[in-house]
Amino acid sequence: MDFALTEEQTAIFDMAHAFGQEHIAPHARQWEADGTIPKTLWPQIAELGFGGLYVSEDSGGSGLSRLDATLVFEALSMACPSVAAFLSIHNMCAKMIDSFGSDDLRARVLPGALSMQTVLSYCLTEPGSGSDAAALKTRATRTNEGYSVTGAKAFISGGGYSDAYICMVRTGDDGPKGISTLYIEDGSPGLSFGGLEDKMGWRSQPTAQVQFDDCKVPAANLVGDEGSGFRYAMMGLDGGRLNIAACSLGAAQTALNATLDYMGDRKAFGQSIDQFQGLQFRLADMEIELQAARTFLRQAAWKLDQGAPDATKFCAMAKKFVTEAGSKIVDQCLQLHGGYGYLADYGIEKLVRDLRVHQILEGTNEIMRVIVARQMLADR
Repeated sequence: MDFALTEEQTAIFDMAHAFGQEHIAPHARQWEADGTIPKTLWPQIAELGFGGLYVSEDSGGSGLSRLDATLVFEALSMACPSVAAFLSIHNMCAKMIDSFGSDDLRARVLPGALSMQTVLSYCLTEPGSGSDAAALKTRATRTNEGYSVTGAKAFISGGGYSDAYICMVRTGDDGPKGISTLYIEDGSPGLSFGGLEDKMGWRSQPTAQVQFDDCKVPAANLVGDEGSGFRYAMMGLDGGRLNIAACSLGAAQTALNATLDYMGDRKAFGQSIDQFQGLQFRLADMEIELQAARTFLRQAAWKLDQGAPDATKFCAMAKKFVTEAGSKIVDQCLQLHGGYGYLADYGIEKLVRDLRVHQILEGTNEIMRVIVARQMLADR
């Protein structure tokens, strides 16, 4: 059992980290204030091969493993978890097109997606169906030309910003087997967007409802087979859960690094506060939890890469454990900064806000527990 990263994996992490520190970190606060990420950033990221991290090399992608991808998102989230998480969503969509799209759809969509001239968003959640995703009601009715879609998607990162949307829609009866996946391009007749949501964190990501009113979609934009959309969506979520956990990990590492520096400089009662044993214990506890989270995440990613039968269970466990550890660590880092941690200038309060949503999306941490418990009972 070898826990060391390969030279190639170390190089991938270092490349992503260097890019994030140069091109993302200096602008993260301003992008948060602006409520958007400049679209010029994405082609720069794509030049590193990050527009199709696990799209196959035959399709022009980087063909990286899920473990490799977690290194990219951990490194980028050290600059800004909001930007890193948005890239994860795009990659989940690109992988779905590569895995399940027809030859024609792959040929039309993937070149733009890989260069990130086409930014993709994932549309599953609806105003009335979150954790109960199979209860979605957005309806796609067959027409002579393809489909007419009516309904709405909620909390969509990139709503009104992205160039195309991978949408789970109902083409059949109630339940998961009645769901299909459509590729819907921005500008499609009948496609519109709600107002931007005013969020606690991830504020640089434009988030809005995606609305369909007799939205016309060509038949050629069906992804895979009718009735298989829910399966496609769930397969994408295993990797998405790893990525969002990696974003928590990188942000927590940044917060801990900043806290170590701050405690070495901050003086109280005649000495730097890193010399107080009680505070040293808190630093040690955070380091222990962070290292445990990193090891757990990489084990889950390895299992997904290996196609292990318990991969979904481990992805759920890692997502729950790492996102909660990340939020706990950044909160403790804010506390150790005292009043300064509450100020935007120090960057810690942004991480507290950004990481909170990681326990909700890609499946709530309550649903992660359900997945784990069901598997335990099934294996009994």
